[in-house]
Amino acid sequence: VPVYGPPFVSDLDGGRRSATLADFHNFVRLAYMSPHIHHSGGTLVEPNDVDVRERHLDMLLAHITLSDKAFMGSVTHVDNARDTLTMARILYGSEAIEENPAVISLINASSPLRFDDRMFGALEVYARARQAVIVTPFIIAGAMSPAALAATLAQQNAEALFGICYAQMLNSGTPCVYGSFLANIDMKSGAPCFGTGENTLALYAGAQMARHYSLPYRSGGNLTGARVPGAQAGYESAATMLPTVQAGTNFVLHAAGWLEGGLISSYEKFILDVEMCGLLTRMTGGIGLSEEDFAWDAFEEVGPGNHFLGSQHTMRHYTTAFYDHTVFSMDNYELWEEKGSPDSYKLANSRWKQLLKDYQSPDLDTAVSGEIDDFVAHRRSEIRGRKIRSEWKHS
Repeated sequence: VPVYGPPFVSDLDGGRRSATLADFHNFVRLAYMSPHIHHSGGTLVEPNDVDVRERHLDMLLAHITLSDKAFMGSVTHVDNARDTLTMARILYGSEAIEENPAVISLINASSPLRFDDRMFGALEVYARARQAVIVTPFIIAGAMSPAALAATLAQQNAEALFGICYAQMLNSGTPCVYGSFLANIDMKSGAPCFGTGENTLALYAGAQMARHYSLPYRSGGNLTGARVPGAQAGYESAATMLPTVQAGTNFVLHAAGWLEGGLISSYEKFILDVEMCGLLTRMTGGIGLSEEDFAWDAFEEVGPGNHFLGSQHTMRHYTTAFYDHTVFSMDNYELWEEKGSPDSYKLANSRWKQLLKDYQSPDLDTAVSGEIDDFVAHRRSEIRGRKIRSEWKHS
């Protein structure tokens, strides 16, 4: 699942800037076009050019119309959660989403040891409608928990289970995910650190606790504190994403685009992260042990001292045998030099631009689309009316 919540975007051409609705649309399209991104996500960026009171409508509308992948619900206000449900019911049908949840939503604890009204208000809406929730303590160890892993993990477990149990009290059987977002503070600067040994140990421990309770697990991602997708970003992201896969994490938020501790959604980092997701996903399938996997016919055909490049077995598996890189260059030095000696930053820049150029929107039933548009227009009118009345009273 892509990055969630950044107020800024960046790209090689324009650098860092405030995110807009156009950027939000672009990231929905990129997620839709990326086979290794399985879910459209939620607040891919904060569209700062739209009034905060109604921007959830634009974000939900983009997820519904620009992609056919599942999407996350709004949690910034109880009314926004209700709007999410209304739009999901129009899209899928009221009875259908009771049987099979249409949205999954992120409920963060306000660590240490509390949930605020906004988060629990959204949880109550979704739980009563039997929609899935990811209950996630958001902890920076040393600041929002003690500077000790055992104590931090005990706190995380208590906060996650408290939210999950509350959801079950509201509606027994509400689908819940045991969530963990756990970094540690840099004691010198106060900044959050990613890709550290402590982060990795906490990720593994959280996965073990989730399995202990027979719950799916959310954690990890391509996390970094770096400001640009350079060496620091690559190393820190890999140091987080590899244990994410090894731990058997079920729902990986922030899997693509994350920079500057989650303040930036980067176009190039998104592309590079998707490449990493593809590489690591190949690990999850293990090693096949079928007759075809042992390639007996290839050994018989080639024999000792020859090569397998042109064998029938190789031809059969030419496009599927190994991960096919889409960004990282496997060219020899001379060919790479002929192409202008591009580094991964430049290659990713070209890749996201080409994906947006090739984008084609999925089909959406005209009647459903019209009903959703009507609802959005109605809610905008209500929200703007309340805003005008509030401003008049204040004046």
